[in-house]
Amino acid sequence: LRTAPLNHPGGATGYRIEYQDRSICYVTDTEHFPDRLDADILALIHGTDIVIYDAMYTDAEYPEHRGWGHSTWREGVKLATAAGARTFVAFHHAPEHDDEGLDEIAAELYQVRELRAIVAREGMTLYLRNEHPIS
Repeated sequence: LRTAPLNHPGGATGYRIEYQDRSICYVTDTEHFPDRLDADILALIHGTDIVIYDAMYTDAEYPEHRGWGHSTWREGVKLATAAGARTFVAFHHAPEHDDEGLDEIAAELYQVRELRAIVAREGMTLYLRNEHPIS
């Protein structure tokens, strides 16, 4: 288990769990920096199999919530791509996002993410073993 500090009012922690040459990172309650990628997060998620990232807002919603300690799925994709993460999971959605809105985010996400990308859903299970796909 490794950790990294996250950019959130009052503080927060991101986690990386490694087991048998596989890894998963949980990075929620973090706000991206407007002028650079977060070096702490990049180091934490470097080469991970799965990164689960705080995708609370869309780019259009974010300006109204600057300073609240949450990010966008597009900023998460930038981090995941720069760090060589294999699968990106957009997580921690705004409560007002309904299923239709999440479907719209998913459609956009699948167009811009070069590697695998998923919008987290209630009840979803992620597997790190090779014999089980992410569903």
